Amino acid sequence: MASTGKVLVYGGRGALGSAIVDFFKSKQWWTVSVDLASNDNADANVVVGPTDSWIEQSEKVTHGVAQVIGEDKLDAIFCVAGGWAGGNAGSADFVKSADMIWKQSVWTSTIAAHLASKHLRPSGVLQLTGAAPALEGTAFMMGYGMAKAAVHQLTKSLAGNKTGLPSDALAVAILPVTLDTPMNRKNMPSADFTTWTPLEFVASTFYDWTTKQDKRPANGSLVKLITTGGQTELIPA
Repeated sequence: MASTGKVLVYGGRGALGSAIVDFFKSKQWWTVSVDLASNDNADANVVVGPTDSWIEQSEKVTHGVAQVIGEDKLDAIFCVAGGWAGGNAGSADFVKSADMIWKQSVWTSTIAAHLASKHLRPSGVLQLTGAAPALEGTAFMMGYGMAKAAVHQLTKSLAGNKTGLPSDALAVAILPVTLDTPMNRKNMPSADFTTWTPLEFVASTFYDWTTKQDKRPANGSLVKLITTGGQTELIPA
């Protein structure tokens, strides 16, 4: 069966990225994953090295994506790469953890934006991943908050004039609180899971944004994912 459309998932081997790949594959969409390891469910993979510099990762991803998609255009680029680290300015590993989060969130978001300038079709979707707590100070996780705030700024910048993105493209960031991933359940077994956002909800939301113009938020939006009692709302920040 021919594919319906084409999407790229940056962080496609992680819990959320894998859920997105699986969801779009279930709709007969062609998917490419970009990550530190391959996702066997994706149609194509671009694998980056853990010791690559920002420039090296950008060059490797840009070249790899161009090879696998050729002259075709992508309907959407979802950048869900990332992680979490705590700590304040007095923490022994403050700079180390801040560096890690910067690489996971800011490097990937910047490269995703560059890919969108080259390979996203007009009216396509570029989604980045911020964080709801980073709308304010994050004293107990400073490096994390700093990196996510940078992603928020990038999202708003991409919605301005002369951004380099294709015409009528949507730049949007999701701002989750806690995603319902296996790792989060393992690390926080006593938490209230009814306040955690299901991964399939995120994937289906991305599908709606990609396929239905009337479901899309405004360009440059920061969209909080607020889950209460197992029900998730999309709330503009």
